[in-house]
Amino acid sequence: MSVHTRLSPLAATARLLSRRANPGLPGLWFVTDPARTPDPVATVAQLPRGSAVIFRAFGATDAVELGRALRQATRKAGVLLLAGADSALARRIGADGIHLPERLAHRAGQLRRARPGSLVTAAAHDAAAIRKARRAGAQAVLVSPVFPSRSPSAGRPLGVLRFQALARGAGVPVVALGGINSRTARRLKGTCAAGLAAVEGVTAP
Repeated sequence: MSVHTRLSPLAATARLLSRRANPGLPGLWFVTDPARTPDPVATVAQLPRGSAVIFRAFGATDAVELGRALRQATRKAGVLLLAGADSALARRIGADGIHLPERLAHRAGQLRRARPGSLVTAAAHDAAAIRKARRAGAQAVLVSPVFPSRSPSAGRPLGVLRFQALARGAGVPVVALGGINSRTARRLKGTCAAGLAAVEGVTAP
């Protein structure tokens, strides 16, 4: 079974959520990880048009080389590319924007002013962090972990009800991250999620 076939149910749910709550922004977000997504370029080739990729290099020595390969792949696929945390890397690879970790969310407005037209998103794990990101000018917030996650930094899962409460009062598009796959995504159809973000779940059955 191809990656594209496996991706379809997740992409369909993401598209549904995006059309309802997140017009104009991607519904499906692929978040790279050096250990858990060893071939992100191949995955990008299978993403539906209008998706987004968050390239997290974590200081890798080949970050620019891989970032430029992702830039080429995302342009071909009609997919947005955001660099994780590193504005200098974003410039060097010609990214469409930048995704900020929660600790750097206060820089969202500054980065948008420095690069007009760029997409700036931020991570958040609770209501206070969402408010901070919104006030700083983030255009969307990735809230995690919604479900149990294999990420070594993931905390206690929010669950659907708590996630829904956070998304409903956010005042900014909220994208669900953490344990997202085709199966768990179905549980979010009745929430205010504006999209779905996944690491391994993008290519999981």
